[in-house]
Amino acid sequence: MAFSLIIASFILISMLCFLLITAVKARKYSRFPIHSRLEVYPVPKEGNGKAHYGGSYFEDPEWWSKPRALDHANEVKDMVIEMLFIQKLFQNNRSLWWISYLFHLGIYVLFAWTILLLLATLLPGAVFVLFTGLVGVAGFFLATLGAIGLLIRRIFDQTLRAYTTPQEYFNIILILAVLLTGIISWIVVSPFDVASNLLFFSGLELAPIVVCHLVLLGIMLIYIPLSKMSHYVGKYFSFHKVLWDNDPNQQGSVVNERLRKAAAVAATTPPVVWGAPHISPPPPAPVAEEAPAPVAEAEAAEEAPAPVAAAEAAEEAPAAQVAAEPAPNIEEGAEESLACPLEPSSSEEQ
Repeated sequence: MAFSLIIASFILISMLCFLLITAVKARKYSRFPIHSRLEVYPVPKEGNGKAHYGGSYFEDPEWWSKPRALDHANEVKDMVIEMLFIQKLFQNNRSLWWISYLFHLGIYVLFAWTILLLLATLLPGAVFVLFTGLVGVAGFFLATLGAIGLLIRRIFDQTLRAYTTPQEYFNIILILAVLLTGIISWIVVSPFDVASNLLFFSGLELAPIVVCHLVLLGIMLIYIPLSKMSHYVGKYFSFHKVLWDNDPNQQGSVVNERLRKAAAVAATTPPVVWGAPHISPPPPAPVAEEAPAPVAEAEAAEEAPAPVAAAEAAEEAPAAQVAAEPAPNIEEGAEESLACPLEPSSSEEQ
C-alpha cells in the first residue's frame, strides 16, 4: 500500500514538473533578443486580404503614416491548422507526414483520454465510461502505430538516418515503451481503477507491469520539456516571433528598441562557435619538423671556409695567372719593324 502511494505521488510530481519546466522554457524563449529580420511572406496576420496572396503593408504608398491593418483571427486559424494537422510537413514531405501525423494524432487523443479518464472517476456513468474507453483504445493504437513507423523510417530511410541522432532514437524508444507497457497494463487492470488511485490515494495494489508503466510515464513527463520534444513550446515563438514578425523598424518603435538591446548584447557576447563538422573550419595542417643534422655534418659545416673567403680566392686566381705569363719584348718588336721596309701601295706602283 505504501509503495502504491509513492507511485501515485511520483506521477503527480512528474505532472507538476512537466508544467513547471514548460513554463520556465516558454519564459526563457520570450526573453530572447529579437531575431534577424527575415521578411518572409505570406504572413497570416496581414490585413486587407494581403495574407491570401503574400502581400505586405509595404505595398501601400506612405505606409509609415498609416495604421496597420492586422488580421489576428486568420493568424490564430493558421496556427491551429499547423498544430493539429502539421500543415508544413504535409506540403513539403507527404510520405513522412502520414506516419508523423498518426503519431501526433495519437498523442492528442491520449491527452484528451487522460482528461476524460480523470473526469470519469469523478463523474461515473456507463455511457461516459464506454466513450472514454473507446477514445483510449484509438489513442493507443494511433500513437503506437505512428511510433513504430517513425522508428522504422529513421532506421531504413537513408536521408533521415543521416540526420537522426542517438537522442532521437532514444526519444522514440522511450515513448514506445510507455505505450506498450500502457497497453499491457490495461489488459491487467482497469485504467479507471489506476486513475482513482492517483486522484484519491486509495492504495490500490499495483501489478509490476503497471508500476513499470507509471514509472516510465513519470520519467517521460519530466524528460519531454528538457529534450528536443519540447518543440511544442518553441513552435509558437518560431512562427509568431520569427517567421511572422514583420513589424516595421521605425525610430522610437518597440522593434527599434529591441534591436538596440540586441546590438548591445551582441557587443558583449562571445561569438557563437558551431560544432557541426560541415560548418567548423578544418584543423590546421601539422607543421613538418626538420630532422636535426648529425653531429659530424654540423662540425664539417663549421670548418668549411666562409663564402667571402671563397670569393676572395676566386678574385686572386686570375691575377696570379696574369703575373705568370711573360711580358712581350718591345725592343725585339722594334728591331723587326726596322728590318722589314714597308711595301709600296698600289698607287705608287702605277
